[in-house]
Amino acid sequence: MTVALAGRAPATFEIKSATLPLVSLLLKTADLRSLAADMTARFGDSPDFFDNDPLVLDLSPLQGRDEAHVDFPALLDLLHSYRVLPIAVRGGTPGQMAAALAAGLAAAPEAVTPPAPPARAARRSAPAAASATPDTGSQTALVIDKPLRSGQQIYARGRDLVMLSMVNAGAEVIADGHIHVYAPLRGRAIAGARGNTEARILSLCLEPELISIAGVYRTSEVPLPAEVLGKPTQVRLVGGAEGKLVMEPLQ
Repeated sequence: MTVALAGRAPATFEIKSATLPLVSLLLKTADLRSLAADMTARFGDSPDFFDNDPLVLDLSPLQGRDEAHVDFPALLDLLHSYRVLPIAVRGGTPGQMAAALAAGLAAAPEAVTPPAPPARAARRSAPAAASATPDTGSQTALVIDKPLRSGQQIYARGRDLVMLSMVNAGAEVIADGHIHVYAPLRGRAIAGARGNTEARILSLCLEPELISIAGVYRTSEVPLPAEVLGKPTQVRLVGGAEGKLVMEPLQ
């Protein structure tokens, strides 16, 4: 007779499955010098943009190009300097994956996106280039009731940002969700900073140096239409990550 003994979990640990929010970097070039220059231009004045966030490297954009060789140790050093922690890689050729594993990265499974419900089938999903699970501003909004002077920066990580006073020229407001400015917006406003294409920017007086949603931006070098310049305006993104910013007067 065979007797099956009941298993007992060890007292010192327990193993469970887990789902973690991960930033996903869609690597479009193996030229690390160009990558470093672009990252400096994007994040150089936002040293707190990342906070030791775990990151997945997506190599799929490199396929079919001549630039197949990736210097993973140098790439990891570059990313560490921006306070992100690369932990996994996906989408590479067998040679690239082998080199990545040798550099200490794990092989991540390809992302699988469940089909959208019929009523929302036409809605575009957030781009994988920005985040595997982008923050949507679902937490309580960060409310700032003092004016933001030139050189100052506010970042609402994982939530919306509400400004009750002016954002002066040279100041910057960043949010993973929406940005509401119930005063003149004369500095830079970056909404959907981690890839939320549904984020919006709203201001009672739109006079910005730069507006950006999910990486799509417009600077003051291109004058705003007269119907929104200096007036209550909503800015939204149409067409997803490859779309355009649309500005509409608020009634």
